[in-house]
Amino acid sequence: MLSSTRASATEVAGPRAGTSFVALSLRALVRMPAAWIGATIVTFLLVLAVAGRAAAPFDPLRIAPLDKLLPPSAAHPFGTDDLGRDLLSRVIAGARISLAVGVLVLAIAMTVGVGLGLIAGYWGGWMDEVIMRTTDVFLSFPRLVLAVAIAATLGPGLYNAMVAVALSWWPWYTRLVRGQLLSLREQEFVLAIVSLGASRPRILLHHLLPNVGTTIVIEASIDFGYAILATAGLSFIGLGAQPPTPEWGSMIAQARSYMIDAWWYPAFPGIAIFLAVLGFNLLGDAIRDAFDPRLRSAR
Repeated sequence: MLSSTRASATEVAGPRAGTSFVALSLRALVRMPAAWIGATIVTFLLVLAVAGRAAAPFDPLRIAPLDKLLPPSAAHPFGTDDLGRDLLSRVIAGARISLAVGVLVLAIAMTVGVGLGLIAGYWGGWMDEVIMRTTDVFLSFPRLVLAVAIAATLGPGLYNAMVAVALSWWPWYTRLVRGQLLSLREQEFVLAIVSLGASRPRILLHHLLPNVGTTIVIEASIDFGYAILATAGLSFIGLGAQPPTPEWGSMIAQARSYMIDAWWYPAFPGIAIFLAVLGFNLLGDAIRDAFDPRLRSAR
């Protein structure tokens, strides 16, 4: 395992071994074309999100009935929607919303999932049993189906959609972290720390969590794009962002009636979702390949 490899290297050779592992992984990462493509797309989305309305040529909420459903042109590179709003401006505004969605969804899912995984994996006993049986209940439903059910219960809205996606995501982090800790807690460096009288919270936070941190980051980098896609899906069926919020999934839902006569209306928000998911997936896969010694040695 990645975490046990790091732990053993640190135990034998001290901090320098951990540093060399990171350095080797980063060097492998920068040599991967997929990493460069993914990083370029993600950086571009971040720039759009930070620039926000400063990068948009028009107010994304400004209605102009006389400019209704204009095709792409010099004045409106992405065309306009059924209310005359500039699609380029709305897609740019949607980048900030989508990235915020990914950050909040993963923040909630990781906080709950990693915390419960640490408790279940290290304490064991009845706590492990309760946490893992609860996790199994959540995992028995497909993630998107569970998110739809939770969002429908909470009611339509972007924040409710983010909470719904996060609540359907945390069990995967719990199972991942628990599996890592079941192996790590039997390692010699952990047994040595226990024999020195270190408290359980200190062992968890200062010794075990750093050893599973890389695995968590890799999983999060892959899940980021899927969180954006899942939230956009909820918005598409009316359970997420509501008009006039310029969220990509909601924009595609509003464009369903105009797919034949105004192809640009659903096309550009759909391309934005595609690029966001592709960028984070490429970057996440590259990070996984670079930081897993077995995959890196096989390349």
